[in-house]
Amino acid sequence: MIPEKPVPTRWRQNNQHGGAAVEFALILALLISILAGIFEFGRAFWYYDALTKATRDGARLMSVTDKANLTTAVTGGIALTKTLVVNAVTDAGVPNFTDSNVEVTCLDATFADVPSCSNGTAPGGIRVQIVGYSMTIGQFIPFLLGGSSSYTANVSPHTTMRYML
Repeated sequence: MIPEKPVPTRWRQNNQHGGAAVEFALILALLISILAGIFEFGRAFWYYDALTKATRDGARLMSVTDKANLTTAVTGGIALTKTLVVNAVTDAGVPNFTDSNVEVTCLDATFADVPSCSNGTAPGGIRVQIVGYSMTIGQFIPFLLGGSSSYTANVSPHTTMRYML
């Protein structure tokens, strides 16, 4: 009988080097996906919070505007409220936001919509709402969603306050 040749030790050690690289690549892909999801949803919550805070500031301004100036652009009213909301939203870094995305509504004493605000008539309440605004999730990290696709979500936060004057 001829004895078998022993396999060199060096050959057995080199056989395992590729396994660690493959495991690392799989774990790295999973971690990058999780971090990208955290980043995207964090940004979405940040935008939604900025929109909500802006509606709150606009409703607060409108609720203490003198009833003689509800529709007057210079000293208060709807135009100034829209400008305040747009400035607050753009200062927070939310993109593609204009005053057409802001709706200011006067409410009666039962908080039902009134056809329009008018100078000299005190409303029961004020509602400031974001309308027609959608945010895109996945626009900064498109490779996770399979190319250039992304998810668009319509958001419409609003704040309703009692008229104070």
